[in-house]
Amino acid sequence: MTTTTEPVGVLLRSWRQRRRRSQLDVSLAAELSTRHLSCIETGRAKPSREMIRRLCDELDVLRERNALYLAGGFAPVHPERALADLGAACAAVEAVLTGREPNPALAVNVRWELLAANRVMGVFLGDVTGESARPPLNVLRATLHPDGLSGRIRNLGQWRAHVLRRVRRQLERTSAAGLAELLAELESFLVPEADTDELSHSSRRIRARRT
Repeated sequence: MTTTTEPVGVLLRSWRQRRRRSQLDVSLAAELSTRHLSCIETGRAKPSREMIRRLCDELDVLRERNALYLAGGFAPVHPERALADLGAACAAVEAVLTGREPNPALAVNVRWELLAANRVMGVFLGDVTGESARPPLNVLRATLHPDGLSGRIRNLGQWRAHVLRRVRRQLERTSAAGLAELLAELESFLVPEADTDELSHSSRRIRARRT
């Protein structure tokens, strides 16, 4: 959960703009007047817990909802717990990972930090050392870091482009804590020139097929 000192109205306006929706659109969908929504966003009105819930539902704010409750002066509703504390859910995750063997499989959190892995995946990650393996182990950093698994990825340029695109979309969608820093770090890992050339060549072939 993200902690913030921003007023709840500022956070709601930020989410509305991130979703590219107008005040009129959101107010109609959430069943309040545009003036009331404007007053909430500018701090002239304080939303109730129920109003925050309605606006979060309409704006598809999920993981970061607790931050809005706190900013509005209310206690968080959805606690975040470690995988090991989830009892039957943790056992179910472990069963799914084991059932994927002999294929590698892992479970990660919203920041792509490793939560659990089966034995086969442990073999892949066993060679991740140094800076790429600093705890908590981030599986995207491990694949793109020069000291990680990047040397084993034949289409590294394509993989890097896919990862960056995926994290950017995730950041825009969720605004989850730590994703912006992760994205900046991943963008700093350069791809060897040969892989970049191969990516450009593949892109030209795709465009050629489309035309």
